Amino acid sequence: MEDRKLLLCCFIACILFVDVNGENPYRYITWKVTYGDIYPLGVKQQGILINGQFPGPQIDAVTNDNLIISVYNYLNEPFLISWNGVQQRRNSWQDGVSGTNCPIRPGKNFTYVLQVKDQIGSFFYFPSLLLHKAAGGYGGIRIWSRPKIPVPFPTPAGDFTVLAGDWYKRNHYVLRRFLDSGHNLPFPDGLLINGRGWNGYTFTVDPGRTYRFRVSNVGLTTSINFRIQGHKLKLIEVEGSHTLQNTYTSFDIHLGQSCSFLVTADQVPQDYYVVVSSRFTRRVLTTTAILHYSNSKKGVSGPVPGAPTFQIAPSVQQARSIRWNLTASGPRPNPQGSYHYGMITPSRTIMLANSAPYINGKQRYAVNCVSYVPADTPLKLADYFKIPGVFNLGSIPTWPPSGNNAYFQTSVMAANFREYVEIVFQNWEDSVQSWHIDGYSFFVVG
Repeated sequence: MEDRKLLLCCFIACILFVDVNGENPYRYITWKVTYGDIYPLGVKQQGILINGQFPGPQIDAVTNDNLIISVYNYLNEPFLISWNGVQQRRNSWQDGVSGTNCPIRPGKNFTYVLQVKDQIGSFFYFPSLLLHKAAGGYGGIRIWSRPKIPVPFPTPAGDFTVLAGDWYKRNHYVLRRFLDSGHNLPFPDGLLINGRGWNGYTFTVDPGRTYRFRVSNVGLTTSINFRIQGHKLKLIEVEGSHTLQNTYTSFDIHLGQSCSFLVTADQVPQDYYVVVSSRFTRRVLTTTAILHYSNSKKGVSGPVPGAPTFQIAPSVQQARSIRWNLTASGPRPNPQGSYHYGMITPSRTIMLANSAPYINGKQRYAVNCVSYVPADTPLKLADYFKIPGVFNLGSIPTWPPSGNNAYFQTSVMAANFREYVEIVFQNWEDSVQSWHIDGYSFFVVG
């Protein structure tokens, strides 16, 4: 009898040990990337499909999940996918841009190994080479909180992803020739919502219930404004962080940004416009989807609700109204913010100034007067294997130089591990700029 008790105790201890020390779950995904005919604006185009879909399949994960994503490239040119917002802790070589990864050659495959470590929220993936993003290849990423981690809002009745952005009727390789010849991209031909044009997509809701809308700007050149006819938008998350829950009638979302809103179906049962329009453009582009009440017997009616167009002040005021919810749990059961940002002394300040100079008679783009030239060898590989001659630290200044003497360079800026850096962005151009701080979570202080 004693032996049986001892055996039972040992068995329970083994179970507890495995449970406590077990790995986080793995999710295995296989994608086939192909060309296919698409008609987003009513014109036949060569699109980039993932498993035959445009937009591509949605990725659903839970905090700390491991994602094993095998990508097979059936295009006739190299291909890479970048994971916008996934922080890539200690595995930046999986990020899917030319500086970190070798391109996936035609007919070959590559397996991305990612972990959404200590992350929640709404993000998206997109192709990062050769202007492939203008042909599709993008999709949503939802990182859910673990079941026992509280979130600062009731569980919504449903969860919708909205991938919105500008679109061109020209194929991506035609647009690429524009840039390679030293010209700006032309003005976009329209806007899409989940790969569809005007009234081409429907979100179905039940009266009186509340839904989460995760909205990402997946376009190439244009900021957008998002709104739903007759309904309020309660902001709950921006770029993977819970926010104070301010309410808006419309909301500006700039290139690459992702936000989440709670929307309550509290209006008369019928159909309503879901509207996306361009911001800060000489000609305002607009497209719509449909918010359909499940018991509706009436289609959309009335004018499409308006919003700010080229005015800058409302957008600045709106951005200043966004506040981090420091008392809410993030991916862990403790407040997601820090109360010490005001006491951090940066070790140095970096100023990054974007510009659009002409170099050798062609329109180029530069940061601190350096127009980036991709190296033949990814920079992470060159760094890891100590391959000489690929790049030089300090090949881009940490402060914009005087004058307009822009030049080509594989620019790499040096930084020290664990140092706090204040980064100031400077834009003297006449268009809005979005900066992608790849793999980092940042806190805006001004």
